[in-house]
Amino acid sequence: MATVTFTGLTLPKDMTVYAVAGDTGTLLALAKKHDIPIPFQCQDGECGSCLVKVTYLDGKTPMAIDLTEKEKVTLSVNGKLNRDLLEAAENAHRPPPYRLACQFIVRDETILVEFSGEPGVEPELRK
Repeated sequence: MATVTFTGLTLPKDMTVYAVAGDTGTLLALAKKHDIPIPFQCQDGECGSCLVKVTYLDGKTPMAIDLTEKEKVTLSVNGKLNRDLLEAAENAHRPPPYRLACQFIVRDETILVEFSGEPGVEPELRK
């Protein structure tokens, strides 16, 4: 079972929810199910409005969560995925810190998901 803690300025407090192991739903679907207000528009990986920062908390090696092609393009265009991060993701299965909630598939891990509450804006800019 995955443990996902959401934190963002639009939440009164951090929220921890659980995702069922083997579920192929996205992080955005999980957030919507629990009324967590991650901004989104296209839900197809093209607009970048659901940008989140994912931190792995359990100390285990991340479970090869590959970037989709749309996510690679959108994150690159928005300056969140450089050549080194892309190479690490593709060759060493080390996911980059910024992801699109509509493309990220939750695995059996403990993660912290930070979001700003504004479409496409990284969390650090709103702290």
